[in-house]
Amino acid sequence: MSDEIRIGIIGGSGLYQMDALTHKEEIQIDTPFGPTSDSIIVGNLGNQRVAFIARHGRGHVLTPTEVPYRANIYAFKQLGVQYVLAVSACGSLREDYAPGHIVVPDQLIDFTKGKRDRTFFEDGLVAHVGAAQPFCDELRHVLADTIQAVGGTVHRSGNYITVEGPRFSTRGESELFRQWGMDIIGMTTSPEAFLAREAEICYAVMAMVTDYDCWHEEEVTVEMVMQTMSRNLSLAQAVLVGIMPKIAAFKTAPAAHSALQGTLTTAPNAIPAERHKTLSLFMQSLLG
Repeated sequence: MSDEIRIGIIGGSGLYQMDALTHKEEIQIDTPFGPTSDSIIVGNLGNQRVAFIARHGRGHVLTPTEVPYRANIYAFKQLGVQYVLAVSACGSLREDYAPGHIVVPDQLIDFTKGKRDRTFFEDGLVAHVGAAQPFCDELRHVLADTIQAVGGTVHRSGNYITVEGPRFSTRGESELFRQWGMDIIGMTTSPEAFLAREAEICYAVMAMVTDYDCWHEEEVTVEMVMQTMSRNLSLAQAVLVGIMPKIAAFKTAPAAHSALQGTLTTAPNAIPAERHKTLSLFMQSLLG
């Protein structure tokens, strides 16, 4: 068993309340971007040392807008995390992606309203990171395979639109997103996935369909979402246990691990010293 923490998991606090997770410890990490959503739970899952963050904090105290996405991803970067598995609730915008199903999306549309801190590169340091494929394909494929192996109904692709929240959509918005060709809708994957790419961390999301949004006959409610997520909790835990040896067997570095190469626009001698310090974890890749 290595002490190296290569895998980070972001989701509800129920995800790390499983018997398979052993040798748990709770740690606090200070980041230049403030505190993480909650303490980080570190433990052993199979032969892997993993780190969990409850995205909304224990007790679900943070709105989707209030989640400190930069702090969470930066903390994982500090720990040495190379792969992030995110778990989130989503609404379906198509009939065949039914409640109880799980989607492993391949595309992400950011329809949030600009209130979230969505990049590490600002205040005198500019880098333009490619996001044509916003999710890590290597991780997506093994995630979908594992969901199927443990008995889940999985969809291996989808256009995921992230909205600001915390309110649910109007029927007009829901119908508009369907016209645009969106497949699922949620409130947290942007900017989380994009920040992981900037941090050169391979990222995939297990999007758990809880409802049909409000384009369908029944209007979405909190009770509906929570009931479906509760029913799928044991499935999500089984997926996390089952995927560990598959990630451990990765032999090549995903493209995400070199995402910063050639992205720096700012002249190196013009980068403020404070930005060098704040983004010290990124500088070798940026300047390399």
